[in-house]
Amino acid sequence: MFTGIVETTGEVRDVRDEEGGRRIHLETDLAGLAYGDSIAVDGTCLTVEEVDESVELFCSTETLDRTTLSTVEPGDALNLERALAADGRLDGHFVQGHVDATAEVLEVEQVCEDWVFRFSLPEEVGRYVVEKGSITVDGISLTVADLDPDSFSVAVIPATYDLTTMGRMEPGDGVNIEVDVIAKYVERLLDGHR
Repeated sequence: MFTGIVETTGEVRDVRDEEGGRRIHLETDLAGLAYGDSIAVDGTCLTVEEVDESVELFCSTETLDRTTLSTVEPGDALNLERALAADGRLDGHFVQGHVDATAEVLEVEQVCEDWVFRFSLPEEVGRYVVEKGSITVDGISLTVADLDPDSFSVAVIPATYDLTTMGRMEPGDGVNIEVDVIAKYVERLLDGHR
């Protein structure tokens, strides 16, 4: 379980495609990582396979089919968050690291010191998104500021813009989206009573 409060970013040092998936080597200053740890990488829950001069992660074919990690290249920055400790603070919202869909950055506009980002909203997850509700974009817990049938916008404060990859996002870029899991559970429970 994660919170969507990105701790730092990591830089992709190497990418190796293999049978059954892809290995990504990241350079990061995130301390305390060990073999077997769960880490959210651009909102995707991955397992640390090796920690040396870089952190080695393996993405299965399933992960590559459902996320933007299939397109990362050396030099790219990725958002990183360690799994939430049982005694940790939940500052964002419940984030599983299970990407529901990929979306596209449609617009980026600076408004005074803040930024407004508009993203496409894939049809298959649109029913789970509500105005003023939580959504995860590339592992970042955000609040939906405005909602249309095929897009949504979020307001981003300077700290989030500076500490995550949002400062590098441009129209046309792909992002990972995870909707609020509570909405999916409610839907499932209601389906059982129809």
